[in-house]
Amino acid sequence: MKTFFADIILPLAIPKRYTYRVPQEMNEVIRVGHRVIVQFAASRLYTGIVGAVHEKPPQNYEAKYILELPDAHISVNDKQMELWKWMADYYMCSEGEVMNAALPSGLKLSSETVIALHPDFDGDISNLTDIEVKIVEALENNTTMKLSDIIVVTERKTIDKIIGDLVKKKVLVREEELKEKFKPKLEDFVFLAEKFDEEKLEQIFDSLKRAQKQAELVIALLNLSGRYQGEENPVKKSALLKAVHSSNAAFVALVKKNIFRIETFETGRLKDIGNAKSPELNLSEEQQTAIESIHKHYETKDVVLLHGVTGSGKTEIYMRLIEETLKAGKQALYLLPEIALTTQITSRLQKKFGNAVSVYHSKLNDNERVEVWNNIIKSGEPKVLLGARSALLLPFSNLGLVIVDEEHDSSFKQYDPSPRYNARDAAIILSRIHNAKTLLGSATPSIESYCNAEISKYGLVKLACRYGGVLMPEIFISDIKEAKKRKLMKSNFSPMLLENMELALTNKEQVILFQNRRGYSPVLECNTCAWTQHCINCDVTLTYHKYQNHLRCHYCGYTEKVPVTCPACGDTALQAKGFGTEKIEEEIGIFFPDAKIARMDLDTTRGKYAHQQLIENFEDGNIDILVGTQMLTKGLDFDNVGLVGILNADGMLNFPDFRAHERSYQLMAQVSGRAGRKQKRGKVIIQTHDPEKFIVQQVITNNYEAMYANEITERKSFAYPPFFRLVEITLKHKNVDVLNTACGFISFEGKNAFGKNLLGPEFPMVARIKGLYLKTFLLKIEREIAPSGIKEKLREIITQLKLKKEFKSVIVSVDVDPM
Repeated sequence: MKTFFADIILPLAIPKRYTYRVPQEMNEVIRVGHRVIVQFAASRLYTGIVGAVHEKPPQNYEAKYILELPDAHISVNDKQMELWKWMADYYMCSEGEVMNAALPSGLKLSSETVIALHPDFDGDISNLTDIEVKIVEALENNTTMKLSDIIVVTERKTIDKIIGDLVKKKVLVREEELKEKFKPKLEDFVFLAEKFDEEKLEQIFDSLKRAQKQAELVIALLNLSGRYQGEENPVKKSALLKAVHSSNAAFVALVKKNIFRIETFETGRLKDIGNAKSPELNLSEEQQTAIESIHKHYETKDVVLLHGVTGSGKTEIYMRLIEETLKAGKQALYLLPEIALTTQITSRLQKKFGNAVSVYHSKLNDNERVEVWNNIIKSGEPKVLLGARSALLLPFSNLGLVIVDEEHDSSFKQYDPSPRYNARDAAIILSRIHNAKTLLGSATPSIESYCNAEISKYGLVKLACRYGGVLMPEIFISDIKEAKKRKLMKSNFSPMLLENMELALTNKEQVILFQNRRGYSPVLECNTCAWTQHCINCDVTLTYHKYQNHLRCHYCGYTEKVPVTCPACGDTALQAKGFGTEKIEEEIGIFFPDAKIARMDLDTTRGKYAHQQLIENFEDGNIDILVGTQMLTKGLDFDNVGLVGILNADGMLNFPDFRAHERSYQLMAQVSGRAGRKQKRGKVIIQTHDPEKFIVQQVITNNYEAMYANEITERKSFAYPPFFRLVEITLKHKNVDVLNTACGFISFEGKNAFGKNLLGPEFPMVARIKGLYLKTFLLKIEREIAPSGIKEKLREIITQLKLKKEFKSVIVSVDVDPM
């Protein structure tokens, strides 16, 4: 019999796949894409994915056996693996890191360390300490114990050293206990014990004359199962008991009498939508022309950019293209940048496509994510999958269309941990792997995408007008510099903004206020000595959160209570400086005490359904004024918004980043687009100290082309994307001297290899995060040059650094195409 080996992708940041021996009993069943359980390093057990099966043993080590094959079906298909390999190569990470990001945690079996008595331990405790004896006595009553249980027994916070000493003395052994995370949902279904005919049923009812509840249960089962409609549908036990408000005792009695029988089946946690379809909207002439243009571009190109102003009806175009894709028997992927958006779009898609819609994002629990994954891998049916960036990594087998809505949004970029991928760019590669088509949509496209359309790499289709002839909102500038000089500002609100808010609320219209900073205030400062509280782990001031009455670091999560007096000088003159969404929410309630006010930011949307509840309340008119961060800018569609206020345009424009002007235009244009979406023309008021700033003027005139022309000229002059690719290399260490020395090594080797194209090292704006100092390099690669060779050289330099003993603890992260 042949001996087979399998190359396994492990969920670790190791450069290569690891080879294992296939047990003889698995020879006929193991396939590429199967999940397997393997041991790696001393004793850890991991879930791996079979990347290849062959007959060649590893040369430098003895192959361990694969321990278990948990599933009969594969969990990852060939096309997924092709995408994983591309992502690992392009984003300079390992396949294991991509696998870790792709697989739902419910599919990643984990092992937990348990402790047992050593088989050779003779029971002699004379040389053990009191704590060690306590552990041995506890284990004599239990075969194995978890470390957490031993901590309880010993009443110690840390026990690693004690356990280590007992292992060395051969009193204990450590073992790994495998835990299956995914638990299928099982439900009891009720059937008649036999196929009773009518005569037998009459006899049963006669026998139940004195057991009314039991008789009611039998009648309910007959009705719910559809017996008298010529059907025989299974009935859930829970639904049956609920139908007659019966206790479990009556049910159990019927089972004992052999009238009912129970069968347990696996049922899904995913909501059953049904197949009801909503009536189709009539496409405008411009929308119809756009669809025809998209199809024409697809004859010669795989990617089309749909540049449509806010409210122009891009979503309806997406839905028509999805419908065509499903009719062709293929799958469609609809990517959105934020979970907040999925609430509205999900409702629209489900009304049209019913159960053909699946949703996948991080707010689903582990079991729900596994069910979506398994449904796709097992069925392969034509479906539309809606989700945030992680949905890109699902096991599609027959993809026909990928839509990336709001393609410009930075939320499509994964920052930490690795892989630091951009879902928009990876979606284009995924489409190419499936021979599918990609549609990028935005009212404010990224400079890179628009440039690709301008040079005819992508097709370009424009929607210049709003659906139904609704006018774009009127945009007014409020000069807060002048208002402050004349002492007309009321806190953070200009007279123009407050007057228009009053008018909108009088007209029963809703108001959105945009401030791209959460919390109450970014700084709590002593007016006497100028003291401010900094994070103990990061080089940032703590943000004041009034509602929770604490100071919080938005980088590491560290919190402190708000001091009553200044810790430096003892004075009580502590004042919150600056403003965030929490402060706006509080102050706007003073000016408009009768208005119903809500806030939409990270602090108020942590719950699973928090986004959905906020959006539904706003749509239903239960909220008059909605205060929020950039969550509000992401394509939400509200009918009755009469006014949008942008409270601080300068904070975005003055950010030290080459994309600051592009992002400022995008944020302001997008949040402005929430106003006047249906029959009424909306208003937008932008508060700024510099009304003549050209970006502000371009937002007023909705002149994307002018913004693009300015930006593309500057990008070319200063060698930035789309003319150059960027790779950001960040080094981290708790000791700044070690960090500086390591940076010196990278600088010397890098300058020799890349010359002037390697910039740095520099401390970033926040030079210490979570106790680690940071320094960054920026590598620029000409767009015409294939980046693979340069990246390989960069890998070699980083490997040389890590081989040096003094730099082993230096953390190096690489971000390709940083945003």
